[in-house]
Amino acid sequence: MHGYEKNNLYLFLRSKFGPEDALRLMRDYRVGTSKHWPGSCVFWQTDINCDTRTGKVMLYDAATGKRVKEPFNHVTWVHSLLRLPDFNLRQCFFGEHLLPMNRGKPVAIVESEKTALVAAYYLPEYVWLATGGKNGCFNADAVRVLRGCQVILYPDIGATDQWRQKLRLLRSLGIETSIFNFLEDVATDDERTAGLDIADYLLQIEPDQAILQAMIRKNPILQKLIDDLQCTLVSVERYNPEADAILKPTTPTKK
Repeated sequence: MHGYEKNNLYLFLRSKFGPEDALRLMRDYRVGTSKHWPGSCVFWQTDINCDTRTGKVMLYDAATGKRVKEPFNHVTWVHSLLRLPDFNLRQCFFGEHLLPMNRGKPVAIVESEKTALVAAYYLPEYVWLATGGKNGCFNADAVRVLRGCQVILYPDIGATDQWRQKLRLLRSLGIETSIFNFLEDVATDDERTAGLDIADYLLQIEPDQAILQAMIRKNPILQKLIDDLQCTLVSVERYNPEADAILKPTTPTKK
């Protein structure tokens, strides 16, 4: 739960949302830092009773936020690295520990842990959980914690039909569930091939913090100015020269 300056996922989130919100997301979801691969993170699976079941170690690119898959897929498990004898893995939803403190909020379920973090920034009116894979913890034992919740499934493009089976599982247990299939309906062939998810679309909405961070990267002295003057970002006004020309027509000058 520290070492974030060396954590590529945190660095990516910071570039998009700013340091305060990036740190809040990492701490809320209990994301750690691993030394297994330089820059890698740990997605701790903490259940509804705040017991940690295991952790998934993954490496992301700090600039793009994409998983590092070359020369191999950088994914492993904490219990495998520790070589725990007779370890019995029973996965739970990533973010499940947030359920007790957010009763009454609808629950949104995605596949990727990173997607849950990104979506939680843009759409905080939901409790965002991740299965950790197309199947992941999606089984009758794990989903019982969702009883009494209103659940919406957000499958990756290309996984909607498979998740319809999960929809039936949840409903069979008396859990009110729907599925968001809009992305599947409107996706292009390239988007289907890439297997995009809701985070890929949300990140196209560039928040004010992302614009400020881009300005700081171009001119680092701006960060010192902000710190010295204790400035707080209120909003970013996008300049539209065409609109400006319409709203402020040129007044003819007299000779």
